[in-house]
Amino acid sequence: MSSKIVGTFVLALIGVAVQQATAQSFRVQCPASTITHPTAANNNSEPAYTAATTFVSTNPSAPANGYLVPSAHVNGAIKCQQISGGDGYASMGDGTQTYMFSFGPLSGLADIASGNPGTEFPNTFNTTYPGTLVPGDPATTPGFTFNGAVGLTPDLDCVSGNTIATAAGSALPCPNLPASGLDGHVDPRAIMDVGVMNGNIPAPLMAIDEDDEYFLTLTNVGMIMRPDLFEQHTVHFHGYPNASAFYDGVPDASVAINIGGSFTYYYLAPDAGTYFWHCHITPPEHLQMGMVGQIYVRPRQNRVPATTSLYSALQVQQVDLRTACRRPNDGVTPAVTSATDILCTNPLPAVQTGLNGGGKYAYNDGDGSTRYDVEYPIQIHGFDPNFHFVGMTFNPEGFADMKDKYFLLNGRSYPDTVTPGSMETESADSVKHFSQPLPAIINITHGQKALLRISDLDVTEYQTLASLGIPMQVVGYNAKLLRDQAGNNLYYTTNSITLAGGESLDVILDATNNTTGQVFYLFTPQLDHLSNDAENFGGLMTEVHIN
Repeated sequence: MSSKIVGTFVLALIGVAVQQATAQSFRVQCPASTITHPTAANNNSEPAYTAATTFVSTNPSAPANGYLVPSAHVNGAIKCQQISGGDGYASMGDGTQTYMFSFGPLSGLADIASGNPGTEFPNTFNTTYPGTLVPGDPATTPGFTFNGAVGLTPDLDCVSGNTIATAAGSALPCPNLPASGLDGHVDPRAIMDVGVMNGNIPAPLMAIDEDDEYFLTLTNVGMIMRPDLFEQHTVHFHGYPNASAFYDGVPDASVAINIGGSFTYYYLAPDAGTYFWHCHITPPEHLQMGMVGQIYVRPRQNRVPATTSLYSALQVQQVDLRTACRRPNDGVTPAVTSATDILCTNPLPAVQTGLNGGGKYAYNDGDGSTRYDVEYPIQIHGFDPNFHFVGMTFNPEGFADMKDKYFLLNGRSYPDTVTPGSMETESADSVKHFSQPLPAIINITHGQKALLRISDLDVTEYQTLASLGIPMQVVGYNAKLLRDQAGNNLYYTTNSITLAGGESLDVILDATNNTTGQVFYLFTPQLDHLSNDAENFGGLMTEVHIN
């Protein structure tokens, strides 16, 4: 046996040993209640939005010495999600299997496999799998419906009935443990079985609502195909308005998660829009290798009752200082004499349309102009096959020579973009995994509207998409409603959009004037991007079907 093979084998054993030895630090967090959302029974569904949350100090006699807690109109809920950081394989449009550094789902497995966000309420997340999870789940188990956190299990040290001696007598070692016995303790075996080689492209989809508290746990399961790499991973929400750099995922200013460890990021969602997230460890490498995903924040306006004016609901929102966007004579108390923030994101519309709530909207528009019937996340990405091949074998890669040859919509090149359902890839463990769970085909019922949440995290190219037959109305750019401070809508209609890496657009397709049965194409006019490496007729293209 050559010294190179022996060295690789030894490194593989070391990598496995490190993961087994440190997997005891795997943990998850998903509280049923918090200071901001104090009633557990109310945190498993989104309440109707009737007024901004009001707060009161916990120390009424000396408010400055207390902290604020909700006193009325508690909005939003609690959402949780767990993801793995590791590696895997994806199938390109010409049949090539491409190696990835990648994120995979460790919660919401059934939802992810169905092309939906893996973000769950606490009563779903905090459940245990009734059987034994095996590598490749849910791809290997027919009828798989589990959406809880993988590996979550009761903490036996707390529920065994043992007591510890205290000064006041004997007490349970975990007196605040819920009746379920679940406190974030996990069985690392299940996490390793499911998380290893379970990479997704795009990374697991996330979706939360304004006012939600979001707990996202990243568990680093290691890169089995690269045991010589002890890669850390992080989650950076690109463009997301974080209150603290500690949760921003930039390792110089926050934390990075080692193999065998978990870390829970916390966000309080304040601004609706389409965002994206990625690993911030050597970003050009990890983004190119596939560690990119999409997150969107739904607006409060979705929760406005059908009997309430959208305009008045947006006026009410101006009381919330996190998202206030004031102007003189806006009808909000207290009145202002001048605009207070030229960077505010949701000014009141210049024209009151008189429309009521009860629908789905891209933003808090106040006039119903961003209403839609069905939404589709569309993530643009590109792969350099040579870079990925080198990434599977040794470092350093050729960053200066990086050139994408596969161009992807939701991790797929045409014609796979229109393949319904999840795509499976048999990885190096001889097990099939859901590598590309999100199709890119767009189905619109005649007379309805579709919202396309388009984001681009390509690291080498500008990307253009064109729509012929159904013009695109652009209503949002980089998670901001296109509206001036006087309330005038700045939406525009076009047949072509261009995005650079790190940009997003919210686009509405209106099928009112189209005929049932028609098929249109959403594609790139950049001809060299309509290819699967050396093959023609692939790349950035999908179909729009009028049903």
